[in-house]
Amino acid sequence: MTSVNDNHLPQALVSNLQEVLLSRKSEEPSETAAGEEVQPSTSEPVSDSSKPIVLVTNGDGIESPGLTFLVEALVREGLYDVHVCAPQSDKSLSGHCVTLRETVAATSAEINGATAFEISGTPVDCVSLALSGALFSWSKPLLVISGINQGSSCGHDTFYSGAIAGAREALICGVPSLSISLNWKKNESQESDFKDAVTICLPLINAAIRDIEKGSFPKNCSLKIQIPTSPSANKGFKVTKQSTWRSTPSWLAVSANRHPSAGFMSNQQSLGIQLAQLSRDASAAGAARRINTQRRNVEIESIGAAGKSDTNKVKKYFRLEFSQKDQEDVDEELDIRALESGFVAVTPFSLSSDGASETQAAASDWISAFLQQDQ
Repeated sequence: MTSVNDNHLPQALVSNLQEVLLSRKSEEPSETAAGEEVQPSTSEPVSDSSKPIVLVTNGDGIESPGLTFLVEALVREGLYDVHVCAPQSDKSLSGHCVTLRETVAATSAEINGATAFEISGTPVDCVSLALSGALFSWSKPLLVISGINQGSSCGHDTFYSGAIAGAREALICGVPSLSISLNWKKNESQESDFKDAVTICLPLINAAIRDIEKGSFPKNCSLKIQIPTSPSANKGFKVTKQSTWRSTPSWLAVSANRHPSAGFMSNQQSLGIQLAQLSRDASAAGAARRINTQRRNVEIESIGAAGKSDTNKVKKYFRLEFSQKDQEDVDEELDIRALESGFVAVTPFSLSSDGASETQAAASDWISAFLQQDQ
């Protein structure tokens, strides 16, 4: 090791530099080398090992009423050690997206009776991180619940849903899971409907946890539970099959001078990318104003790339919206038909298409047994 005197620098200056470097190092998040064991945070409250661990996540964000009411109800039961790991913002349509090569922040959150963290990532990030052993001290929970989410996930919407993806990630990791959603309708649904939805699904959650402990819950299976728009008026539970129904995507062209540049920034972008985007948008906005003075009737602005004179390169803006498609299926055993008819639709899914029929049969038998016990 080279001595301080060999550096030919004053001792006082070297000491100051060392202090600055040490202080910066302590403020930076540490990265674990590949293969190195990750130690859980020591600030986490000690879990009650006598109670089964339940992990709750969702797609709507940690402050959503559906998650809050569900966690509060699970805590009131007093039977479970409840942990929450949910996105800090709405990630409803994130699908099975993960955050790669970017730092994900986990910030402690206040939910009475539960150990909770909000994550600057997707629902899949939340479940993957929670089950990794890096955030919590336990190896894995008994059950993962994703919900209660605002809006149904029938048919092909299952592939878009971040909430379903969270439950699917748990299943990939070998943990049984439930996803729960409320068939929210604008100008009809209200926040209190989430409380009614909790009341409906809580007995099913209790039964699932009991049977997981007994080993009688359907193997390699996740249940997608969808609560009808008027929860208190539901017609009961029905095991359903996934339909091919989907909401229709519609891409709308947007004029550059009518669309705020901030609307194009993803929450996943790094600060450097956001600053670069701001610079480009500022240049583009100036170019758009110049073009507007010459072509008043342009609806979609075609703008040359910032700092370049190549007029062949254009930038166009679009916004995606989904519209509800009319139902074409008439089979009452399909998720969309059962849900719209007022039933609590329970759709099982597995990771293997070969075992789909077996999973369907096992889930149907389990739901039937649950209903008989509930009566």
